[in-house]
Amino acid sequence: MRSRPPGALIIFAGAAWAFARFASTGLRGRSLIGEFHKIRLSLGRFLVLGLEFQLAGDVLRTAVAPGFTEIGQLAAIAAIRTS
Repeated sequence: MRSRPPGALIIFAGAAWAFARFASTGLRGRSLIGEFHKIRLSLGRFLVLGLEFQLAGDVLRTAVAPGFTEIGQLAAIAAIRTS
């Protein structure tokens, strides 16, 4: 399996940040409803950024060694990740 460290690290960091923020908000006794939407939006931004890095890696890998199989895989990956 191919290694995808930059995107995976960004997604992991975003998930850890969101969990820490959610836990600290809950421990302080604040209303979670208002903060929950902000935390979800921030987590979504991390997810999108991580997926963009992964897609960029796939594009670069295909540009270096293009073949019909790689181009087809890239098209499928792009369709899945951008939908």
